[in-house]
Amino acid sequence: MSAGVQVRLATSHDVDAVLAVHRAAAVTPGGLARAPEEISRAYVEQAIGAPGAVSFVAVGPDGAIWGEIHGRRESVALFSHVMSNLTVAVHPDRQGLGVGSRLFEALIGHARTMQPPILRIELAAGAGNPGAIRLYERLGFQHEGRQVARGLYPDGHFEDDILLGLLL
Repeated sequence: MSAGVQVRLATSHDVDAVLAVHRAAAVTPGGLARAPEEISRAYVEQAIGAPGAVSFVAVGPDGAIWGEIHGRRESVALFSHVMSNLTVAVHPDRQGLGVGSRLFEALIGHARTMQPPILRIELAAGAGNPGAIRLYERLGFQHEGRQVARGLYPDGHFEDDILLGLLL
């Protein structure tokens, strides 16, 4: 499994490695919503350093970053107890080793300590990614809805998004 993998808060020194992980994960169909060319240095810098952002990296025993997860506290006062805009990326060569689970556990644990408190984490998953949906369910996320034809792929087919939430 993920033995020997260390999970820690991301820093600005991780930007290049996180960029590489996201681009590699985006190549896999259904891996990420963004295409590789949509993942820029500015996107990763925002994910790691924007106000309200939280980002963790998983570092393998080889010292390489194997995965990253980020989310952000909502900025509207009514929703400021909510963490959303979640994205998790695990390098394709490291998938199936529990890295994604470890990243989510770190993010959820950190959210529980934030002040003011985060009381809810929400995310959307493509209906065509049952493995991700199973992971979120194992972590305690509940199905809250479905957005029909939310994603439009380059080949013209649509995919629904499954909305999930976790109350802390």
